[in-house]
Amino acid sequence: MTRPGRPRLGFAGLGWIGRNRLEAIARSGAADVAALFEPAADAAQQAGQAAPEAVLVPRFEDLLAPDIDGIVIATPNALHASQTIAALRAGKAVFCQKPLGRSAAETRRVIAAAREANRLLHVDLSYRFTAAMERIRGLIRGGALGRIYAIEAVFHNAYGPAKPWFYDMSLAGGGCLLDLGIHLVDLALWSLEFPAVTHVAGEVLNRAAPRHIASQQVEDYAAAQVGLAGPVSFQLACSWHAPAGCDAQIGMTFFGTEGGAAFANVNGSFYDFTATLFRPDRSREIIVAPPDAWGGRAAIAWSRQLATSAAFDPEIENLNRVAETLDRIYGRTP
Repeated sequence: MTRPGRPRLGFAGLGWIGRNRLEAIARSGAADVAALFEPAADAAQQAGQAAPEAVLVPRFEDLLAPDIDGIVIATPNALHASQTIAALRAGKAVFCQKPLGRSAAETRRVIAAAREANRLLHVDLSYRFTAAMERIRGLIRGGALGRIYAIEAVFHNAYGPAKPWFYDMSLAGGGCLLDLGIHLVDLALWSLEFPAVTHVAGEVLNRAAPRHIASQQVEDYAAAQVGLAGPVSFQLACSWHAPAGCDAQIGMTFFGTEGGAAFANVNGSFYDFTATLFRPDRSREIIVAPPDAWGGRAAIAWSRQLATSAAFDPEIENLNRVAETLDRIYGRTP
């Protein structure tokens, strides 16, 4: 049932992640699920069961109807920019899966469209919303760790994506770095209030060999050394299909002059995380532990903000710095 004052949402792309975000928003009561677009019949049927009052539409353009306030986009990467820009220009707020664009240039175009349309735009950088990272960010910003001078981060996925388009550079825009490394770059910059990036040195591999910049094959391993204003040394590595001894290895450690803190997954899980505080006396304390149902929080936060205002939020401009850093790791820009 539609309730007065709640945004009416359309959803484009209802595979696992799109359906998960739909269900999270529906459970929260933050918005009404009004329309669904999904070409795959099985996925459309499952989404319809989760939102029986929603209308299934045959085209993305049907989500641009006047009675829709915002659109959640979880389609393949190649469609993110064009669909988001179309929605923004139609006066819709947008919540888009990462990456917003396949390159920094594409990302800048989308954010410029949001600014010009004066419409709310968020990207599903979901790890920001884990209780563990929120606690660590609070410690950093509150000065409890002193001055942060180094960050070490990893995201290794023993499986890699199942859908073929992820492995086509023209469709995906990148491999494990754009899929997984984007979270590491975003979390590092977000935690430190988006400092300037002073230098970048990166390497990307495909099947254990250097990947040529013009190749249509995506990377399955990437590593980088990134310098941040502060100064801060930021090291990261990410991979698909790597023999890491578990399903996933996800972690980020912050080193400060007065202590340290680590964000880490538990027993190879993609969903369970701890935050650990490291004190100067070499003691440690787990300050956040599972369970923590964080998966849909970013989507819910966008829905609640939309209920208050559909206006452009300048915070999204920070995503340009994330995209530019990824481009530099790829060697697309100096």
